[in-house]
Amino acid sequence: MGHLDHATFGWLTPVLSYVMACIGAALGLRCTVRALGATGRSRRNWLITAASAIGTGIWTMHFVAMLGFGVSGTDIRYDVPLTIVSLLVAMIVVWAGVFAVGYSRDRTRALFLGGLTTGIGVASMHYLGMAAVRLHGHVSYDPALVALSVLIAVVAATAALWAGLNIKSPIAVTVASLIMGAAVTSMHYTAMFAVRVHVTPSGQALPGATAMQFIFPLAVGLGSYLFLTSAFVALSPTTGEREASASAQRPVESAVAN
Repeated sequence: MGHLDHATFGWLTPVLSYVMACIGAALGLRCTVRALGATGRSRRNWLITAASAIGTGIWTMHFVAMLGFGVSGTDIRYDVPLTIVSLLVAMIVVWAGVFAVGYSRDRTRALFLGGLTTGIGVASMHYLGMAAVRLHGHVSYDPALVALSVLIAVVAATAALWAGLNIKSPIAVTVASLIMGAAVTSMHYTAMFAVRVHVTPSGQALPGATAMQFIFPLAVGLGSYLFLTSAFVALSPTTGEREASASAQRPVESAVAN
């Protein structure tokens, strides 16, 4: 059995992956707050941005953490199409959960179904990402830890959707984001501790791309998207600010007209 190292770069990848998860959660929560205060096309656009932020944050967290994953006795490569599919799965399931909660009249039911669907989807994203791993050997899993990782994913997803509905203040969003980031990161490492690798030494070249060839550039690109979107959301006026601005302009316009 090959020795697994989940932090070949020390604390760099675990800490950075946690930061990415927190940024995605914080941005998603802020966008959800904006969405619930909007109507029509504006609500839809904010929900799309929220889902994209959370999905991107979760996926980026996973693969930043995977940059630190190593197995003694074998190189590691990644199947590019399957890795991209895992990103699409993360996006789609989070969109489904966020839209279910954002538009449903029965929010308790939507929260339960959305959390369950999104959590299972996030776990599926993780294991699809693991299925994309190519190495000299056979990968197996501890069933109990797999089940625990799925449970953590469902709880984390439900908590994220609940927070989007109930948490409004910036300080509360920050605290919730730190907790959600910890939950998502815990899910990832619980799932990784379930991994067992039986190495079969071979001189044959592995198919796929290395982490630095593919995962690193994609993670940097998605991380940049999160930072730029965060800046956009921070600079965009809230519904209350727009209403206050409009109210302040009306007396001026009336005075000019008179």
